[in-house]
Amino acid sequence: MQTKMKIKTGIDLLMTVLLLLLMAYQITGQELHEWFGAGELLLFLLHNILNMKWYGNLFKGKYRPSRIIQTIVNFGILITMLCLGFSGIVMSRHVFAALSIHGPMATARMMHLAASYWGFVLMSVHLGLHWRMILGMCRKLTGSREKLRAVTWILRVMAALLAMYGLYLFCRKDILSYMFLKQQFVFFDFEQSAGAAFVEYIAMMGFWVYAACYISKGIASILTLKNSV
Repeated sequence: MQTKMKIKTGIDLLMTVLLLLLMAYQITGQELHEWFGAGELLLFLLHNILNMKWYGNLFKGKYRPSRIIQTIVNFGILITMLCLGFSGIVMSRHVFAALSIHGPMATARMMHLAASYWGFVLMSVHLGLHWRMILGMCRKLTGSREKLRAVTWILRVMAALLAMYGLYLFCRKDILSYMFLKQQFVFFDFEQSAGAAFVEYIAMMGFWVYAACYISKGIASILTLKNSV
């Protein structure tokens, strides 16, 4: 694997870990949440710099359904990160407090709430759209090229179960109400253990990764079938 690809992979992995830590606010607390948020914003900027070629190709080539979806998701993530960066700096009590940047606190809080959950969903979908590529890179790193049918199906069943549990949690926690600001306050369970909190967010992320991966795979199969016909 090329050095640049290794750096990009490392940044993406660290961004995913920080995303989970950011969502578990009741575990990390205010100060750590701000430091993790600043780190996520920095990594996001590095991610975009390393993938600047993607922006240069926006007006080149054809836009097939899969490319349209990826473009919408990528710009959605860009918008949510800008909103999170602005609102996070305005509300900062630790990391950016010395900058004395002031703004409408109520607006910043609402923006931060909605953008947090939209960002979580869109970043998870982004992972899912690139999941087959990620698996291919993992195979190269491990040197494993053989596929054992039994192991493959066990992993698929486990992924499906995790996705189902993630969907259940997503609905039970009514995340959509935060995304569309129907609920303006997040109710954290401060008695929940760190392990349980992370498992729940991993499961919800797993649902969106699973859904995006198989939807993109289905679209590709349909287009292939249409072209062959």
